Amino acid sequence: MGKPTGFMEYERAEAEHRPADERIRDYYDFTLPTDVEVIIRQSARCMDCGVPFCHAGVAFKDGVIGCPLGNLIPEINDLVYRKDIEGAYERLTMTHPFPEFTSRVCPALCEGSCTLGEHELPVTVKNIERYIVDYMLEGGRIRPRAPRTHTGRRVAVVGSGPSGLACADMLNRLGNDVTVFERADRPGGLLTYGIPNMKLEKSIVEDRIRIMAEENVTFVLNTEVGMDMPVIRLLGEFDAVVLCCGAGNERKLDAAGVGLKGVYTAMQYLSASAKRLLGNASREDALIDAKGKRVVVVGGGDTGTDCVATAIRQGATGIAQLEILPCPPESREEDNPWPLWPRAQKTDYGIEEAIALYREDPRRYLTTVREIKGSKGRVASVVAVRVEWVADRGHQAPVPVDGTETEFQADMVITAMGFTGPERALIDQLQLEVDARGCVAADRSDYKSSLPTVFAAGDMRSGPSLVVRAIDEGRRAAISCDRYLNEEKNGKIANLIA
Repeated sequence: MGKPTGFMEYERAEAEHRPADERIRDYYDFTLPTDVEVIIRQSARCMDCGVPFCHAGVAFKDGVIGCPLGNLIPEINDLVYRKDIEGAYERLTMTHPFPEFTSRVCPALCEGSCTLGEHELPVTVKNIERYIVDYMLEGGRIRPRAPRTHTGRRVAVVGSGPSGLACADMLNRLGNDVTVFERADRPGGLLTYGIPNMKLEKSIVEDRIRIMAEENVTFVLNTEVGMDMPVIRLLGEFDAVVLCCGAGNERKLDAAGVGLKGVYTAMQYLSASAKRLLGNASREDALIDAKGKRVVVVGGGDTGTDCVATAIRQGATGIAQLEILPCPPESREEDNPWPLWPRAQKTDYGIEEAIALYREDPRRYLTTVREIKGSKGRVASVVAVRVEWVADRGHQAPVPVDGTETEFQADMVITAMGFTGPERALIDQLQLEVDARGCVAADRSDYKSSLPTVFAAGDMRSGPSLVVRAIDEGRRAAISCDRYLNEEKNGKIANLIA
């Protein structure tokens, strides 16, 4: 611990953001760099607690405690306090391959479990992590590290989102020849086409892909396994396959009028926006634009906020965001004690921008869509209705309250209601066993599917989750896959000797 009394001397200093009325005019990062002296003082707040829950990474009841990656945060903070930023990066990357991603998009589970957070505001772990990796990136200090040994084994990773990249990185470091198959025209998956540029600039993703390519990872783009690459050929050419295809099935809105023109899913909308920024939009992508339109976003999570922020930048004339859940409390309640992740109200960047621009909070809680009305085949309005959550066979379910209808004028509707599970085409072609949610049935102990040599990781195995959890799963699946290949190799040698 750098400064034993630091947590008593320094208050939490949040990362500063560009003014809302300025940042909505562009798609650049909305977070401002933090001065090194501020970062050092913030790292001094790490209090050398007896049990640092921040890196526990364990599930507990209906929550989670600490970082799933197990980052040794007290050690990292101590190195930062001593101004050894490169040493802090080395310590961080012993457990985490891509801190440049999570320091921008992670909700900071570590901070929710910070011991200081039991009675004060927690340590700014996420912003300290961001300073470390940005210092390394800006100084050109992150250099490719090609593996020193080569096993001669070939492994295919299907999907280049967070879990796929993490899996490929670890397999490569263990000496395997890794090929990543991506059906899109650019690698990165959700990182490239699902998270807006102002939250995660695409140059950050491109830099990491470049480093991995220089470390001997091969990326094959515009190739959908099961269509462009037959599964028989895949299984025949590679010693093992790890499926990291995510959970791309978006939850559908069950309401009349969803087939009208102007109704899009969040991924359709965010992907089209990203492609326009990257200069590779199709004619259809170019038409998905909120400029001059009244927008209704259905769903109140992080993805919904990203849709709000994107629509603002495109020039929407007004935005309403409908959330079926009740408004969270302002602080923890008794059933959500520390060190669980705090279920509390937050006003994220896109909501801040909407309030600044439209002079009102766009969120409408306990509200869902009853009907989407149209005119000449296009969206014209959304009829919303209040709901009550009532017990139904042991579970809570939303029930519409008659007589509470409200009609919102709308030219565009974006459904950001989360994801239900992975797409089934590849799973069915491989005839893999699935669990009750439709995810690949693979135990967390070894990530093996029902088919020998095929593993699964990330949202495709666990169901929809966070980027940081996907990265953790990708690393763990890679280690399990490598262990399996070693066992196979040793077994063949043993048979030859026998």
